[in-house]
Amino acid sequence: MTYDSMNQSLNPKIILLTGTSSGFGLLTAARLAGAGHRVFATMRDLHKKEALFEEVKKRGGKVSVLALDVTDKNSIQSVVDFISDQVGYLDALVNNAGYGLGGFFEDLTEKEIRQQMETNFFGVQNMIRAVIPLMRPRHQGKIINISSLAGIQATPALGAYNASKWALEGFSESLHYELKLFGIDVLLVEPGTYRTPIFYDNARYGKNFSNPESPYFAASHFLLKKIMAYVDRCTKDPENVAALVERLMAAKNPPFRNMPDQEGRMLYSLRKFLPFRMYRWIIRKALFDGFKPACHSVQSAGRPA
Repeated sequence: MTYDSMNQSLNPKIILLTGTSSGFGLLTAARLAGAGHRVFATMRDLHKKEALFEEVKKRGGKVSVLALDVTDKNSIQSVVDFISDQVGYLDALVNNAGYGLGGFFEDLTEKEIRQQMETNFFGVQNMIRAVIPLMRPRHQGKIINISSLAGIQATPALGAYNASKWALEGFSESLHYELKLFGIDVLLVEPGTYRTPIFYDNARYGKNFSNPESPYFAASHFLLKKIMAYVDRCTKDPENVAALVERLMAAKNPPFRNMPDQEGRMLYSLRKFLPFRMYRWIIRKALFDGFKPACHSVQSAGRPA
């Protein structure tokens, strides 16, 4: 689709977003397009673009949808070259593409863990490396990385996801200092739990997550049931994240770390100020209260009876 006109009174920006087929990415792209910005929304599978078009239409905006895989540098460069030819510069990049991989460490394969890092961490680096040349000459721009509460506090059976987001947090903080030299802001958005497709249609689990022979089988499914019960009850509006991104776009001196919900701010404070032993008790109580691990005989553990 082409973008015909913009309301100049809105100070429209040229914005590139990844992962816009659903969830936070879709809502953010639609919100920014509805506000009059020129939005280049990307996704791996263009067959999923209709949901975005429908949401953009409801909000009265226009959007250009392009195919992009953050793990494919040729795919990224094609999109960046297209924007360069069309506009010549970029005001903002929103790195939203990513997924969560569920499973205890021993139930995950090395390949699965590497794929998690390739998308959630190296994919962000791939995007940033490609777009910096469209920002640096103008000595301005914003790079907004959608991280997670999982980037500052860990959860059992989400170790690969935690690792990818913790890596993203550290990289973003370092890059914040580096690119500030050129007037470019690097910012983090750290949502807590929202009822989005990442827990449903887009959920991914390790190869041995459902293997009844796994020593973690009972714990995995107990934890999944407890987490999904919480997600199903969650009433927070995912639009909060899109609204926060929109505010950051307009801010002249935006904060580096941004949490859109009270849950995230509360857990961050607990993790930061409580002794780890006390925080660990809270997490165990919240996630494993009522869990009774299966008893294994000494012989089954590989030792003589």
